[in-house]
Amino acid sequence: MVGITPPLRPNRRVNRETIRLLAPYLCLIAVFLLFSFIAPPAFHSGYNLKTLLTQSVIVGIGALGMTFVIVSGGIDLSVGSIIALSTVLIAQILRLHPEPGRMLPWIALCAAIGIGGLCGLLNGFLSARWRIMPFIATLGTMQIFRGVAKWLAQEQTVTAPTTWINSLMEIDPTPSWLLLAPGVWILIILGLLVGGILRFTIFGRYAYALGSNETAARYCGIPVIRQRLLLYAVGGAFAGMAGAMQFANLTLGDPTAAEGMELDIVAAVVIGGGSLRGGEGRAAGSLVGALLMTVLRNGCNMAGVPNYMQNIIVGTIIIGAMGLDWLRART
Repeated sequence: MVGITPPLRPNRRVNRETIRLLAPYLCLIAVFLLFSFIAPPAFHSGYNLKTLLTQSVIVGIGALGMTFVIVSGGIDLSVGSIIALSTVLIAQILRLHPEPGRMLPWIALCAAIGIGGLCGLLNGFLSARWRIMPFIATLGTMQIFRGVAKWLAQEQTVTAPTTWINSLMEIDPTPSWLLLAPGVWILIILGLLVGGILRFTIFGRYAYALGSNETAARYCGIPVIRQRLLLYAVGGAFAGMAGAMQFANLTLGDPTAAEGMELDIVAAVVIGGGSLRGGEGRAAGSLVGALLMTVLRNGCNMAGVPNYMQNIIVGTIIIGAMGLDWLRART
């Protein structure tokens, strides 16, 4: 009838999108509240909260780099091996001088980021230029990088002189006005940087375009091969930075470090709203996913949950995250 406006129907698509964006935060709150009841009171103490943030740094930085890769429709299973290789490289460089001073640690840190970028570049070359499936390509390089780390370390842990790098993961930092470990502040800065790149730059838009439809992106003039090389290189560089934080946490180079961490990193991105189909993912969501994985492991330890049960719980969450991604694809 003329003059009568039909009632507005709720936009279910908008509602689903809102729920999808809020889901990681709601899950984090729910898991934290759960352990607040079943774990000792020390779980929600100020010191343990700082511990949780510090423990999330390594996975968080790795997840930020993985966000670039997953948003573009790829995956990198070699990040754990890159982290281990970076710890060994840092330790070996610091061993070059008994008193490294302040310059040598900077060289070691840049070398860790650089070797991560080179490893990522190789992954990008295999998947973009040789057209090998990213899952298979990075599964192979995962073994290669781990083997190089063991060769460089002569299959043993590598001790190194104490430098300012060791202080990056101190829960009670010096100076005290920092309040949180320097690594936490680095994670926050990197999170803001990645979020800005993905949202406001051409590089970020190209990443989403590749993940949404690579063929259409190619027809639109996007240099697909070069873009994938850069995306994997950036993801590898972040893994190298995560390796520096791992070195600061362990205070030595360990070629066996971070085994299985790639699963936590991928799960953090997917839990945070990223999709293994590509085209979806946010820096903030990846950080929330990393923090959720950390809260889960820390809470299980404090609640006295056996290690085998922790593995079952984490594995279930990873499967659940992948299942949610599949359900999102069908709706």
